Amino acid sequence: MAMKRRTFVSGLAIGLAATGLAACGGGDDDWGGGSGGGNGEPVSLDDKRVGAMDDYGPGTTFVATEPLEIDMLYRDHPGYPFTEDWLLFTTTEERNNVTFAMTQAPLSDYDQRRSLLVGAGDAPSVIPVTYPGQESQYVSSGVILPVSDYLDLLPNFQQKVKDWGLEKEIDSLRQEDGKFYLLPGLLESARPDYTVALRTDVLEELGLSAPATWDEFREVLQAIKDAKGGDYVFSDRWQGEPLLQQAASGFGTVAGWGLGASFWDSEAGEFIFPGATDEYRQLVEYFAGLVADGLMDPESFTQDDDAAHQKLGQEASYAISTNFQEIEVSRTTLDTTLGEGNYTLSKIRLPSGPAGDIFGGGRMQSGVMLSSSIAEKDTFVAIMQWIDWNYYSDEGMEFGKWGVEGETFTRDGDGKRQLADNVNWLGLNGDAPDDLRVEYGMMNGVFLLEHGSSDDLVRTLIPEEEVEWQELMADKELLEPAPAAPMNEGEQEQAGLYQTALTDYVKQNTLAFITGQRDLSEWDAYVTELEGQNMTTYIDLVNGAYQRFQENNG
Repeated sequence: MAMKRRTFVSGLAIGLAATGLAACGGGDDDWGGGSGGGNGEPVSLDDKRVGAMDDYGPGTTFVATEPLEIDMLYRDHPGYPFTEDWLLFTTTEERNNVTFAMTQAPLSDYDQRRSLLVGAGDAPSVIPVTYPGQESQYVSSGVILPVSDYLDLLPNFQQKVKDWGLEKEIDSLRQEDGKFYLLPGLLESARPDYTVALRTDVLEELGLSAPATWDEFREVLQAIKDAKGGDYVFSDRWQGEPLLQQAASGFGTVAGWGLGASFWDSEAGEFIFPGATDEYRQLVEYFAGLVADGLMDPESFTQDDDAAHQKLGQEASYAISTNFQEIEVSRTTLDTTLGEGNYTLSKIRLPSGPAGDIFGGGRMQSGVMLSSSIAEKDTFVAIMQWIDWNYYSDEGMEFGKWGVEGETFTRDGDGKRQLADNVNWLGLNGDAPDDLRVEYGMMNGVFLLEHGSSDDLVRTLIPEEEVEWQELMADKELLEPAPAAPMNEGEQEQAGLYQTALTDYVKQNTLAFITGQRDLSEWDAYVTELEGQNMTTYIDLVNGAYQRFQENNG
């Protein structure tokens, strides 16, 4: 069940990494193209078809007509270290006639290594694990490929965009020349993950229902405190960043991990600075109130995760932020202190706020950037066909997630996929000896964009309770992408200096206001201080770039 789409463009943050985003009003037939010369005209493909299929299209398994080697930047994850004989690689060679020449970079150093290689023009052809906006800094140098010039080579990608109604999301990637330079991970529906986990056994004991709004969340915390006593009821982890991010959409703003220095005001038709708005103040006041009333631990915004888990385990708190993987960590802590089966800890549906029952997550994720030099290869078309098949076809996405039928998974009589008896994944088939990632290379973010993209795949290989939670979240209203302002190189450099200072100042004062270190009566003074951090100058840059793009491409 897909989330409802709001019919208006509303506020999403665009940070420096995303200053190249903009919404270009392409229709069904022209969304893929670009206007303006930018990085030149598309190359002729006449001599670029070595290894390519003549009849490639949706539903076709890509098989290179002669052995195809693809050079790729590989992010080596310590949780599943690179292994040359993974089933992922052997099957790709046997079935697709494709092998890889890897330039490896460790996870801890991946972003820096990518920047150095791309900036110097020395990067391999295929550069995965690149998030929307990270490509913007390279556009003006011409070292990355304007992929929108070559969408005819990507039939599965085009079909997914059309079938899933992702044209606006793709248009939001466009740069100043009207083209886009990243093939993003696509989601059929937004994929919520983070929320608050509550001790639902305590709710049941006290005759309480799971809170539907943030006001009800406060009431639940108060009822638990009245019944159980203690200093606080809610002691959070991750310095409160995902909590503020997830709550912010219901307050009509952005915060926490989602904080950016610009925010689209759909009514005014312009960008504003989110940290100075009444909506942001209302969000801050809400959590400051929880702290002031002894319901939320002020250390939530400074403590490490171990401290938060310790308080949960000792019943010094009854709530903690979580996601579908981390809730098991919290349960392990409670198993140790309370004993397995003596409690229940469950994710609650993200409460709604004064702005509505809104989820601020998007439908684009980590994707693939391509070096411009790839267009010089005589195998260019074949490489693009493999990219399209691997990342965007139903067959390729299933392979990247589940592996090979009969080896890593089977199907029951209803066609439902099941892990093979000897294969485990994050506690599913927990006693099985072979980890799907470690032993086989599947569920690898280099080859699989966002857990498979389709609702069918995203909601597999997760516990049934997580599927149920996803379904609870599915009727939230989903914000559409905000238009943005693709800046030129000089503007990006100037804006970057302003943005870093502004967002740092907002975060510092958000912490101070919420924890009581700064009184909320000083809010107007804080806004004035933001002016001293070049808030208006920055927003004028963003709006100027937005208006220029609309005039040239809108």
